[in-house]
Amino acid sequence: MIQRDRHAAYLSALALIAAFLEKIALEIRHLQRTEVREAEEFFSGEQRGSSAMPHKRNPVNCEQVCGLARLVRSNMMASYENVALWHERDISHSSVERVILPDSTILVDYMLAKMTAIISQMHVFPERMMRNLEMTHGLVYSGQLMQDLVEKGMPRDEAYKTVQENAMAAWETETDFRERVAKDARITKFMTAADLARTFDLQRQLRSVDKIFARVFGAHPAGERGIANKA
Repeated sequence: MIQRDRHAAYLSALALIAAFLEKIALEIRHLQRTEVREAEEFFSGEQRGSSAMPHKRNPVNCEQVCGLARLVRSNMMASYENVALWHERDISHSSVERVILPDSTILVDYMLAKMTAIISQMHVFPERMMRNLEMTHGLVYSGQLMQDLVEKGMPRDEAYKTVQENAMAAWETETDFRERVAKDARITKFMTAADLARTFDLQRQLRSVDKIFARVFGAHPAGERGIANKA
């Protein structure tokens, strides 16, 4: 008899794939929220979103992927229940496997095809991404500022407290974080205007993106501009 822990390992692999697809789908669902709107599923001209709110574009495909991932995980749990059998061979596993094995295999295949279509047709809004970054008034660079101060010689605990104090004040007053730290003598003691310009340089944060993408997906086609060298 084939030990059922092998079947459980197979269902576990399928559940892990489904969970990974769910992670992508959940992120897209968040990015499609009205207050974020940095990306969204393809929405055809004849498609309907909410039945009550005609303006809505619901991420129905991503929601489907998230729902099906739950089903694949539940099938995985059933496969674990099949591992322990009486006298190493009863048939209590059989009725379960007739459902969970074909269903999980078909579901994951469907989910992979669905996610491939979602990503290939997805709309991305880089201008909206920039607007969301700018809403923080520079606070997204607080971590980089702390690291740069430490590299310049400020003790880390002091750097953290100094940056946090300025960050909290900028957050509560909705003022520009960069302008505030540029006036703080504790910071300018260690960093020049050029140093601060480098700290608040977005391209510095994106400098390795193209290398990472090239490592995973291959080099950019000839003539295509990468993330790091886009205006």
